[in-house]
Amino acid sequence: MFKRNKTKTLDMTLTHDGKNWIASNKTIKLAASSLGELDRKIENALRDEFVDNKRLNVFMAFDNEAIPMWIRPYMNHYFNRILVLPIQR
Repeated sequence: MFKRNKTKTLDMTLTHDGKNWIASNKTIKLAASSLGELDRKIENALRDEFVDNKRLNVFMAFDNEAIPMWIRPYMNHYFNRILVLPIQR
């Protein structure tokens, strides 16, 4: 019978401190000046997580607290991202 590998999903929070993008959860915190650089840092840091599964989804929910209060009524969210590891080059 055909056996399908389940894709594991890891949740992270995404924010920006005015200089760097920051992705974090209870066990890891990574920062980079661009989202592309942050993606590569996440891939390197989580390599052991997706080797056995062959694939890992990293769901990054944007921390809406980073958005100024005056603009929040015009946006129900800033943005969320899903990074699929390993990154396809």
